[in-house]
Amino acid sequence: MPKLVYFDKVQQIIEKAIETQSGRVRELAEWMAETIIADHLIYVFGAGHAGIISEELCYRAGGLVPINAILAPGLTLNTYPLTLETALERLSGYAEIILESSQIMAGDLLIIHSNSGRNTISIEMAEIAKEKGIRVAGLTSLAHANSVKSRHPKGKKLMDVVDLVIDNCGVPGDAVVAYESYSQKCGATSTVVGSMLMNAAVSETVRILLERGYPPPLTKSANLDDSEEYNQKIWDRYKGRLTYL
Repeated sequence: MPKLVYFDKVQQIIEKAIETQSGRVRELAEWMAETIIADHLIYVFGAGHAGIISEELCYRAGGLVPINAILAPGLTLNTYPLTLETALERLSGYAEIILESSQIMAGDLLIIHSNSGRNTISIEMAEIAKEKGIRVAGLTSLAHANSVKSRHPKGKKLMDVVDLVIDNCGVPGDAVVAYESYSQKCGATSTVVGSMLMNAAVSETVRILLERGYPPPLTKSANLDDSEEYNQKIWDRYKGRLTYL
């Protein structure tokens, strides 16, 4: 049987991401720990498939409780038709409406995932958040971003406006498996690698919190018998501020 080519391809990208991005992940973790110790919240946003990372970090077994996913109408994968989501992430002005309704405030931290880094919604969200005194980290593919034109009204890309860039080391177009008999590649990597990088940031945040004597506010799996009481005690500390409860 032929080998599973995708495994080889994604492993190469993961190894590159570990080698080149570990320092930036540690820096993000420092920001996350500082945000939590200051009793502020972490918000995560992505449009379309990029939003999967937002869901991965929010209300997650072993994840940090004070992480809110920004899941805006029309920008998630339950949008119908999904071509509407593609149109909305290019729309100028929607980012401001989303941020105003998210409850995010100065002192909070915003992580934005956009593989291409070219669409208006993510770029404007970063710009507006920074104006509000919010630090912004961007998870993106530098190779993809550098290979395409911006859709932002002023030609900016996500990497141009955020305070910290984390490169998922993916290729233009995201897909990595090619076959000689067909022109379009398959096998996207941004979700796999992005999830790895962000979970590494969470884990490093926990290490930093413990090092500084701050009990990490972690979510216990709802499928463990003793989870309800454990989780409720932590949720109560953030009562009224967790948008997922």
